[in-house]
Amino acid sequence: MVNLNGTLIEDKKTFLAIDNRGLNYGDAVFETLRFSGGKIYFWEDHYFRLMSSMRILRMEIPMDFTMEFLEEEILKTINISEIKDASLRIKFIVWRKAGGKYTPISNEIEYAISFEKLETPFYILNETNYEVELFKDHYITSGLLSTLKSTNRLINILGSIFAKENDYQNCLLLNENKQMVEALNGNVFLVSGNNIKTPPLSDGCLNGILRKQLISIIKEIPDFTLQEASISPFELQKSDEIFITNVIQGIIPITKYRKKEFGDKIVKQILPKLNLKARMG
Repeated sequence: MVNLNGTLIEDKKTFLAIDNRGLNYGDAVFETLRFSGGKIYFWEDHYFRLMSSMRILRMEIPMDFTMEFLEEEILKTINISEIKDASLRIKFIVWRKAGGKYTPISNEIEYAISFEKLETPFYILNETNYEVELFKDHYITSGLLSTLKSTNRLINILGSIFAKENDYQNCLLLNENKQMVEALNGNVFLVSGNNIKTPPLSDGCLNGILRKQLISIIKEIPDFTLQEASISPFELQKSDEIFITNVIQGIIPITKYRKKEFGDKIVKQILPKLNLKARMG
């Protein structure tokens, strides 16, 4: 089931025009949401990030695009499904209406909501081997546009193909200054002793919802210091732990990078706090 501009349509009947600007120019932004226990995790953060992204891309935000209206649209889409009581991955995508080439005729938007079932109702620890490598064929450009969750994801696609071909579980992406900025599917945190470090948004990393939540959680733990600073690839093998965060999987501990193997002691300490915040927030 897909919600297309407020109309519920069966997946097989969904049709987007060939001149769709998201398809032709990547002129679209999206939010990936986790729904569990009858609620959307961190919905307020997702909503305000979506509104900010639309403003940055000069999209015209409809007057009725309130937080309450969009949540109602999401729940309306879910509630007629047979899996409405399951944990779900929801995708909310917004694109500029068709017309024009690089210069759009209109800044008005259209949207679609779709979903799929998740296996677990809360964030769990991944205890399987999780090896990563640097992806150096292409670079993320530091700056504001790289922080948006837009449909321009070619680097992530090519990096994912590289990882699959070389039996890695993920890759770490670099910006034009050769600083490590993020993973293919989430933000990255490095642990060295009691210091936890993550790249700043100015380096081009995604303005991740779980990144924000983890920063807040870590700052409340007296034993740790949190630093938002550029990360050189040389720091990776010197770290005690490295983990990836995204709103669907939660916290993913990296077990190996090149010859260095990592633990997950800090992840085990933070994960229960994240689950509690997700349920309460």
